[in-house]
Amino acid sequence: MRPFLPTVAEQLFRDIQKTYQETSQIPDDLLIALKFVFGSCALQALDLVDQRSVTCLSSPSGRKAFQVMGGAGRLYTCFLSCHYCPCPAFAYTVLRRNEGLLVSLRQTVTHREDYVSQA
Repeated sequence: MRPFLPTVAEQLFRDIQKTYQETSQIPDDLLIALKFVFGSCALQALDLVDQRSVTCLSSPSGRKAFQVMGGAGRLYTCFLSCHYCPCPAFAYTVLRRNEGLLVSLRQTVTHREDYVSQA
């Protein structure tokens, strides 16, 4: 049986992208849905994007990675090909407490950065 939550998350991202392309805004109901699906780290990830602390890096082959400037000024690199982020929040929330979607911060930042860059 295929996991249900990743399917819900992908549909939510499609809805956000469509709405953002049509209105250049993300309505509160979709932001609330993000928080419901990804938990509190969704808000933290969106805050990092809003602060322009996320940079998308692309290679000539089309691979992407994201560099995120953490609150303490430390730079973290997140690769789309793996389910890991070197930041302390990921280590505590996902690896230690085993909460939330495995890559919720990475997915939220990735998708939000994609939408913002399309505007």
